[in-house]
Amino acid sequence: MPTIVVEVMPKAELLDPQGKAVAGALARLGKTEFSGVRIGKRFELTVDGEITDAVRADVEKIADEILSNSVIEDVVAITYPEAE
Repeated sequence: MPTIVVEVMPKAELLDPQGKAVAGALARLGKTEFSGVRIGKRFELTVDGEITDAVRADVEKIADEILSNSVIEDVVAITYPEAE
């Protein structure tokens, strides 16, 4: 069964307290080559059957309306499995 991956990130203009905490921890560990960290969410949706145009349209709507909060987050990627 194919799996569709949806990635959601905080909007760039908003603070990311989790990312800031991880960036601080990296700096304390001497990992200075990293200038910032942002933490997002990854969703995997398993599809029963084929990925049709209708399924793609549904995934885009679900990503925008259910999986992300459009006030503070952006859907940055929807990845479909490659055709076999």
